[in-house]
This record gives sequence, structure tokens and C-alpha cells, in this order.
Amino acid sequence: MDALAAQLEAVSDWITLHITMWVLVGTGILMTVRTGAVQLRRLPDMFRQVVGSRSGAQGGISSFQAFTISLAARVGIGNVFGVAAALILGGPGAIFWMWVVALVGMATAFFEATLAQMFKVRHADGSFRGGPAYYMARGLRSRPLGVLFACLTIFTCGFSIIMVQSNAVAGVIGPGSPLNLSPSVAAAVLVGLSALVILGGVRRVARVTEWMAPVMALVYVVMAVVIVALHITQLPGVLATIVSSAFGPYPFAGGVTGGIIAALTNGTRRGLFSNEAGQGTAPFAAATATVAHPVQQGLIQSLGVFVDTIVVCTATAFIILVSGVYSPALVEAGTLTPDAAGTLTSDAVAATLGSWTAVPMAIVIFVLAFSSIIAAATYSEVSMTFISERPVWRWLPRLVSVASTGLGALATLTVVWNTVDITMAVMTLTNLVALIWLARWGVGALRDWDAQRAQGRAVPVFNGVGNPYLPGDLPGDVWGGERPQTTEPDEQDETADAVPAATPASSQPAASTGADA
Repeated sequence: MDALAAQLEAVSDWITLHITMWVLVGTGILMTVRTGAVQLRRLPDMFRQVVGSRSGAQGGISSFQAFTISLAARVGIGNVFGVAAALILGGPGAIFWMWVVALVGMATAFFEATLAQMFKVRHADGSFRGGPAYYMARGLRSRPLGVLFACLTIFTCGFSIIMVQSNAVAGVIGPGSPLNLSPSVAAAVLVGLSALVILGGVRRVARVTEWMAPVMALVYVVMAVVIVALHITQLPGVLATIVSSAFGPYPFAGGVTGGIIAALTNGTRRGLFSNEAGQGTAPFAAATATVAHPVQQGLIQSLGVFVDTIVVCTATAFIILVSGVYSPALVEAGTLTPDAAGTLTSDAVAATLGSWTAVPMAIVIFVLAFSSIIAAATYSEVSMTFISERPVWRWLPRLVSVASTGLGALATLTVVWNTVDITMAVMTLTNLVALIWLARWGVGALRDWDAQRAQGRAVPVFNGVGNPYLPGDLPGDVWGGERPQTTEPDEQDETADAVPAATPASSQPAASTGADA
């Protein structure tokens, strides 16, 4: 098993260092330039859209629910164990490169979600389906590429990602934990709990993650804020260490070059696993929302990357770096190894707040990882739906996802992490190619949004037919109908201003033409 883990790690390192890192950051920079840095100039709009996105679903999945499904997958073990692993393997500088990946990745995430909305389809049960497989097939007119991506998603999300998350959960309920369950019992518990939710379908997932992921993320962030507040005088030093070590030597990493490359590689890899920008998974959730304009969901999903990395991952890094349980010297001496990533954050919290935090931290980690499991299962199911519309096929990814929770609980940490790094890299590269080719559609949608906002419309309404900002008409009837008169100084805008984006799919007649056709 150790030999397999070493081989997988070698492949993962090569792909990240020579391909994924450059393509991921390069695409993010390209998208940032093409949108005029949408992640910065529209940041206030992102918060505004989230605040008013709970309603307007008309029996479907609201924009807020779609946001929380993707947030459930983003805010998980990558924020707790992933950051710890990045610090051990890449030093504090890895956190800086996680920030870089996230900041440019916000633009990439915007394009993913916007395109997912533009090329979505209505499913037989009335809900929307979409994502990279759909915009590859309908936007690039290449169903084979869409099927390839769907297969990659089914394997990556339904198998490798779920195994990583369940492995983490097993750690907090298994031997040595407060519950001290045996590995087999822990696996059985996970299989039973995941089956209750996953086998219920996408709407049940939406109802569960709507409250579970945000609450636990908030609890974790509040805990982090308390710790940082207790060590506020150390924060300038922590920030200086993160920035300086991103470009400087760390002996344990192999000298100046080794230190920088280790920080770059691990920051990029763990950043991608954590925020998923460019990976192609979050667009599956984004497409399910009922909204008046694709850009509305694009902005919301872009904010998810900000929350995940800039807020939650940074909070984790601060906790570890101010706690005293981590130092490069411990890594260099071999006292602190990558295997310790599973407990490093919990140890840091206990070192600062006391041993009583063991149980609360176990609960937080359990919920964050479990919410990621059911969100990943959703992506796997949507991908199977793309391949075949027959309802019976939906049960295959559901059953595989449930079984993977048991396998992950019994597998070793190094094998599951290296496996997910490789599969995610292949999946991400496939998605980024499609994003680059379809960028003009996302830019057109953003120009349409900007034009309507400039004319005073609080809730822009999108039309995919005869839209002068698009390179052509969108296929299908989801975004069909006549383009609204955005220059009217009517009472609709006053109502929308009074309740910002609260009912985007129902407050204006034209909105139902776009999102509900």
C-alpha cells in the first residue's frame, strides 16, 4: 500500500507542477482580464445577490440552495485537513498561493456558473440540470466531450472525493476519537447516514445542505475568530511569514528552489481541492437554481470561492500558525509528517482554547465532511443523468456514492488523497479547455447584466434569443422569449430596489420567460 501511495504521489506532483498549476492560474488571469476583474468590481453585488436569493424558486431549487449545495462541497475537509497538509508539505507560503488561486479562480468560477445557467436544460421532474457536460455538448456542440467529462465527474465525485471526505469522518469517529468506534463500525455508520440522504435525490440534498453547511461553516469561522482575537498581536507576524515564505527558502523543503516550488505546488493543489474553481463540479449546483439572469448565479458562485479560501482556509491557517503546534523546524526534524494533517487543526484549536474543544471540533469536521459527501454525490448523479435520462440509471451513482463512503472509511489517508489529486487534475483540465472556448458567451452575458444595471434595473432579466450581447441564440427554450425593455422607468425597478433580488423569478413577468420556460 505504501508503494502505491508513493507512485500516486509522484504522478500527482508531476501533473500539478507541470500542467495543472499553470493552466489553472493562467485561465483565471485570462478570465479576470476578459471580465474587467468581475470578482473585484462586482463584489458588492455578490453579497447583495446572496442576501436576496432564498426565494423565487417556484417549487424548484432557489439560488441560495444551489449556492449552499456548492458551498457544502467547497467548505469541507479541504479547509481543515487540506490547509494543514499544505502547511506541512509546502510551508506557510503555500497559503499565499492558495490566495492567488482563489482570487483569480473567482473569475473562473463566475464563468463556470454563468455558462452552466446559460446552457442548462429542464429535467423531466421539473428541476433544472446543467454543468460542464451540458455546456460542452450544447455550447461546443460536442456530446462526446460532454460524455467524457460526465464519466470523469462520476468517478471523481462519486468515488475519489467521497472517499477522501469519508476517510476524514472516520478519523473523528473511529479509534482514538471521542466515540472510539472500530473502523468497520465507523464505515457502517457512514454508509447508513449517507444512504438516508443520497438515496433521496437532489431536492433532499438541497434541503439538508441549505442549513447544515452554512451553520457549521459559521461555527468554525466563529471559533477561528475567537482564537485570532486571543492572539491578535501575532497576526502581523503571521501575515509576514505567509507572504515572505511564498518566495523564500525553507530548509526542510530542499533549499530556495525547493521551498518555492513546494509552496507553489501544495498551495495550488490544496487550493483547487478546497475551492473547486475551474474543477467543474460547482457548476452542476449552479445550474439547478431558478434565477432571472445567469450572471446572478455566476456572482453567487464566485463569492463561494471567496468564502471558502479567503475566509475559511485563512482562518484555519491562522489557527495553526498562532497555536504553537506547528513550525517548519518540526517538519524538518520529521516530528510533524503529512500523516499528522488529519489532527493538526484539532490539536491547534485544543492548544489555544483547551481540550474541551475535542468534541465540538469532531462535530464540525463530521458535518463539513458529510455535507461534502452528499454534495459530491449530487454532482455524480447529475452527470449520469446527462449520459442517460432513464430514471433507473440515477440509482447507479447513488449506490456507488454510498458504497464509496464505506471504502473511504477503511482506506489509508495517503492513497485517497493522491487518488483525488490525480482525478481532479484531469477533470479540471478538461473543463478549462471548454471554458476558454466558451468565454465569449459568458462575457456577453456579463455585458448584458452590466448594461441593465447601468440603466437602473435592480434585478436584470436575461433573454437568450436575439440578445445583441451574445454571439448567437442559446439552444433550447429555457432562456427564450422576448427581451425585456430595460429602458422603461417603470414601477418594477422601484419594487426591485425595495426588495433586492428577493423574487427574481416571479416579481417580473419577463423573468418567468427566461428561467421558467
